[in-house]
Amino acid sequence: MRAVDILRKKRDGLALARAEIDAFVRGATSGAWPDYQTSALLMAIVLRGMNADETAHLTRAMVESGKKLDWSDLPGPKVDKHSTGGVGDKTSLILAPLAAACGCIVPMMSGRGLGHSGGTLDKLEAIPGFRASLSLAELRTALLHVGCAMIGQTHDVAPADKILYGLRDVTATIESIPLITASIMSKKIAESIDALMVDVKCGHGAFMKTRADARALATSLVETGRDNGVKTRALITAMDAPLGRTVGNALEVREGIETLQGHGPRDIETLSVALAARMVYLGGLATSLDYAEAKVRTALSSGHGLEKLRQIIEQQGGDPRVVDDPSRLPTAPEQVSVRADRSGYIVELNAQHVGLATMLLGAGRDRVEDVIDPSVGVMIEKHPGDAVMAGDVLAQVHYRVELQLSEAMVLLKKAWRIDDEPPVSHKIILEEIA
Repeated sequence: MRAVDILRKKRDGLALARAEIDAFVRGATSGAWPDYQTSALLMAIVLRGMNADETAHLTRAMVESGKKLDWSDLPGPKVDKHSTGGVGDKTSLILAPLAAACGCIVPMMSGRGLGHSGGTLDKLEAIPGFRASLSLAELRTALLHVGCAMIGQTHDVAPADKILYGLRDVTATIESIPLITASIMSKKIAESIDALMVDVKCGHGAFMKTRADARALATSLVETGRDNGVKTRALITAMDAPLGRTVGNALEVREGIETLQGHGPRDIETLSVALAARMVYLGGLATSLDYAEAKVRTALSSGHGLEKLRQIIEQQGGDPRVVDDPSRLPTAPEQVSVRADRSGYIVELNAQHVGLATMLLGAGRDRVEDVIDPSVGVMIEKHPGDAVMAGDVLAQVHYRVELQLSEAMVLLKKAWRIDDEPPVSHKIILEEIA
């Protein structure tokens, strides 16, 4: 089966057979297909698309490119969550301990941030000593003793994804729902989980800017999960404004701890509880979604979720004292305020501007090899709907380097839009795909 024949077939808009998709994934993973042919097929998929069967076949082939994990000897339902990435999205730090406190086994493989969206691993590694790179034996031990581990993708799991994503990132072939679906779901299916909860972000600060695109991706993820024996649900959630009050790694860890202590921002608590409740329900630990939410809220109010976070941190080599003393987290040496230039109401807070500004400060990365500064970021003081007077502080910027600050401030000064009338309030959860 020649690569050029498969390329021609997809170029002409025809559906690929399973054997052809298998040949593509094997060739890309082994190096038998040179990068130029692999990239050519990726571009053909972006332009011509894939149907549901092709997407399911691609996902399975990527799973089969590596090792499928086996947790059958561990008691309890294995449940994970995936987010498509958003500004200030620290929900994994909250929902994973809450779900584990309710009896779920949570083998959470997370990513690092690239661009304006921060990654869960970058936040976790702001905790002194925290190890996100565990061996499979260490992962098993953590799941057995704590019920949850939050790690990066191992080399054994879906290695085809790492190869294909590396090419997609540099060949303008990211924007494809079948390729995004296969990338996400191959890693999750290889985890051998029973159920998956997906948070698809929609808005200025999200990868999916429109509701229609977010719905299409959510539907594809849910259908592909079910086709591969994983109970899957998705929430479409708003990402026009940042989640919570903080953007930046150590700042977000602090806010995650505050939320588990019961005094975090309402939007973060609402979304974290909603996602954790669905994890508990999908895992079969509650007979209804209402009962699942009651269990999660009990874990939150009782402090069991907070204690589970402490155990996760300690099990993975981090300093558990940060849970009681967040001042042990890295702090930036300098702060400066962003102030309102007029009186009125905040009608917009552009998540993408804030996310890009924090990346410029050093909280995110433009290239994979960029080094993260865990201490820098933005503390948001005013949100959409708030009334402000000219000169009021909109945000506190935590920074280290003056040159980075000046570039970031250009974006931050454009992030807040103030008008004479208050905006119409919007829900954080826009839609559910089940």
